[in-house]
Parts: sequence; C-alpha cells; structure tokens
Amino acid sequence: MGERSDPSALRFLIGHELRVARERARVKQSEAAKAIGCSQPKIVAMESGKYLQQPDDVTALLRLYGADVAQVDRLASLAGQADQKTWWAAFSEVLPNWFKTFVGLEGLARSQFIYQTVTFTGQLQTGAYATALHEGSPLVASVDVPQIVRARMARQRLTGPHPMSLSSVVEEAVLDRVVGTAETMREQLEHLSRLMKYDHIDIRILPTRKYAHAGNVTEFTLLQFAEAQTVGYIEYPTGALYLQDYDGVAVYEMLAEQLLAAALSKSESAELIRSRVAGLK
Repeated sequence: MGERSDPSALRFLIGHELRVARERARVKQSEAAKAIGCSQPKIVAMESGKYLQQPDDVTALLRLYGADVAQVDRLASLAGQADQKTWWAAFSEVLPNWFKTFVGLEGLARSQFIYQTVTFTGQLQTGAYATALHEGSPLVASVDVPQIVRARMARQRLTGPHPMSLSSVVEEAVLDRVVGTAETMREQLEHLSRLMKYDHIDIRILPTRKYAHAGNVTEFTLLQFAEAQTVGYIEYPTGALYLQDYDGVAVYEMLAEQLLAAALSKSESAELIRSRVAGLK
C-alpha cells in the first residue's frame, strides 16, 4: 500500500471488497451479521467504510463468502493498518468532504491513469499554475488559495524514495490554454519536460487534429493499488463519482488503453511540449 496512511480511504477499499464478496456469495447482510455475532447495521457500516473493520471480522466474513486464502490474508492485513493517522489532516479545512476520499485513495495508490481535457492534473502542476487556477474561482475563497495550493503540492508523489507511477493522456488544447501568465505557462511546461525524463511518468498528448472514440468521455482517473481493487474517479464542480464495480472499472480501463493508443508517443509528446516552451520564450 502507499506510503501515506489514511484510515478512511482504507476502510473505503475494504468495505467495497467485503460487499462485492458477499453479493457474489449471495449472502444477505442479516446472515453475515448472524455469522459474526453482530447487528445488520454494523455490516452496513463495515461495507460503506464508516466503521473500522477488525481483522478478525474481515477474516470471518470472507471465509463465510468463500473467498480464497490470498484475498482473506490481503484484506485482513489492510484492516490491521486502518487505525493510523490521516496524513492530510493539516489541510482538512480546505479540502471538500467529497474530495477527502480521493486524496486518501491517491496517497495509497501504486499508480494512476488520468485523462485531462481542460487543465493539467494536480500531480503535475507547479505552485504558480495551481495558484492561477484557483485565484478568482467562484468556488474558492481567496483567503484559502495559499493553503489549497500547499495541499496540492503536498499531494504530489511523483518523485522521492517511493514515487507513484503516473500515466496521463492530455488533450493538446491544454498546452495552449494560458493559465495565469505566459511565464506561468512556460514554467509549467518546463516542469512537465523535466518530469517526463522519469521512466515511471508517461505523459502523452492527444493531438487536436486526431479523433479518438474514447475522447468522447469526460475527464476520468483510475487509481491502481498493490493490495486492493482499482477505483475509477470522475469529478464534477461540486462532487465526484467513484466507480468500484468490476464491469464499470473495466470499461474505463479499456477507454484508457484506447486513449493511449491514439495519443502521440512519449518522445513525440515531449518534443511537442518543448516546442511550446520555445514559443513562450
């Protein structure tokens, strides 16, 4: 699991797998509750991630559902980690409640895929770019902008001893959409060029002239974990949708593959970005 602890995010992941395992086994929540000697509301709370799942309860439930030994051991181990402190607590006051789950999951993720059509993803942003994005926004109080930017910078996990892998397809228009000043954009694009030298960072540009069927969808993110199932994430201005069912996630994994296939190669994308930097000097 990732280097950044977040008990609510872990409970979210564990609860989802418990619910899926129970439904596949066609066991009712009341039956599950009886099997471990608790109330049905407790099972509901465990599956929704609102209750700290104990390793013994997780083990007993998964065995009841006929889960294999590997899944039992993996989820029981995760449950044992779910009482740690939340790394982003210092930024809690500027993170919307619906976004806190994503921040926690992102901190635990092994890798991330993201399709961007409007701006660069937070993991790739410079402080100046992030500041320009939020200044003047009707959804953000100006007094909160500095702390929001600090939180965004703290989220970034692309460099350091245990980096997260990132694969991103970015619409070409994002390169030309000036956020802040020309100097802000030049610094942002130079930052991308530096990041693209890392093997675990793969940024691809989808040319405006090229049509990709997968590009009909809105921006989306896939968070992959070493010890849990992939989660899809779609954000809108006042909330977000989390995709957890296998079929729904599989569709977005297919879309990600199509977008990567339609985009320029990593080297071609790097060259295009360098050309935009040259144009801003």
